[in-house]
Amino acid sequence: MDTYAIPRPPADRPLLGRTVLLVEDSLTACEAMRLLGVRSGARMRRAGDLAQAERHLRVWRPSVAIVDIGLPDGSGAALIARLARAEPRIEVVVGTSGDPGAMEAAMEAGADGFMAKPVNSLAVFQEGILAHLPPEAQPPGPRALPLDEVGPDPAALADDLAHAADLLGGPDEGTIPIAYLSQFLASVARENGDSALEGAAATLAAGDPLPERLARLAGIVQDRIAAA
Repeated sequence: MDTYAIPRPPADRPLLGRTVLLVEDSLTACEAMRLLGVRSGARMRRAGDLAQAERHLRVWRPSVAIVDIGLPDGSGAALIARLARAEPRIEVVVGTSGDPGAMEAAMEAGADGFMAKPVNSLAVFQEGILAHLPPEAQPPGPRALPLDEVGPDPAALADDLAHAADLLGGPDEGTIPIAYLSQFLASVARENGDSALEGAAATLAAGDPLPERLARLAGIVQDRIAAA
């Protein structure tokens, strides 16, 4: 998309005219960023994994791509690297993750910036994109940073927990994607301020025998589903 073809956006909707592809598997994180994008004036599309993102990109070129590093079918860093090298290039490519250590992978792949999840602040979301747009694409004049924040969506959380329960209910331990499940649930827990779930998810890859860790995590997930 050519920057000069988009009029300067107003200060209260600084992403007006931008289209954003959000590649994110967590519906909790996705719903928060969708609301932030809409409030900023952007048009949003979501892909839940790399395969869906590729299908979108075959027929549509967004202005901005926000790519989660941990996805169910691979690393978002690979998609970031491809988008960063593409010609013509998407205006802004941003990595995101609930794991602060993923920032290095995103930036090495060619991302313009990185947003650490949870992303629930309108100011953080807007500045994470605006900082990488050219001056002519910025709102004119001084702009006060918005103080708005969004909270976790209960329906999105319920869907994320159901997804985790499905993964935990695999026919045997060998079919459970331990590394992916650990980072997915840890990210969902951070979005919702759930330290117990985050702790159980973070220790899934090490510690007690695997059956005990899986049983502990499955119990916490079922408790959260019942509460939701």
